[in-house]
Amino acid sequence: MWLVRYKKSKAFSLTEVMLTAAVIGIVSVGVLDYQHHSLKQSRIAKVQITAARTAQLLLEDWKSTGGSTAYNPSDLNLGFSSSAAGSDFTTGYSIGGILNNAIYSITINNVPMLVVLAYSDVDHDEVADTTLRQITAMVRWRMGKATGSGGTTLCTSPVILTTYVRLDG
Repeated sequence: MWLVRYKKSKAFSLTEVMLTAAVIGIVSVGVLDYQHHSLKQSRIAKVQITAARTAQLLLEDWKSTGGSTAYNPSDLNLGFSSSAAGSDFTTGYSIGGILNNAIYSITINNVPMLVVLAYSDVDHDEVADTTLRQITAMVRWRMGKATGSGGTTLCTSPVILTTYVRLDG
């Protein structure tokens, strides 16, 4: 009986190499896309946190003045500047009368932010001669700057914080 010996191949075939390269390529593109997406979302989260802190700073400072209609964030000397209020800024949001009829702007971490402060007297107690005033801060930012790219569109979901202050007569 004759023994047939088969020679074992010690190399990969071209098909195996191409298939492996395709799988590695697909996995690499998926990992890079995931990293890009997570970096973009991380930048947006940082901007949202900064916007919320800015709104909270303004509300607390405004509240310390008793919700005065003469409040002006530019007086804080933190970089706030004012311009005439645009009608499209608060479209779709019911926030009351705009303070000083102005939109305040500030740039934080190279992200331009726009702030509208609004107030509304919601209740008045005749006996105690006090008024309950709702004060609101709405902060919007440029989406392109938040994600690290160009672009000038405003965010679709601004940060809106509201609190109340009692006005004594």
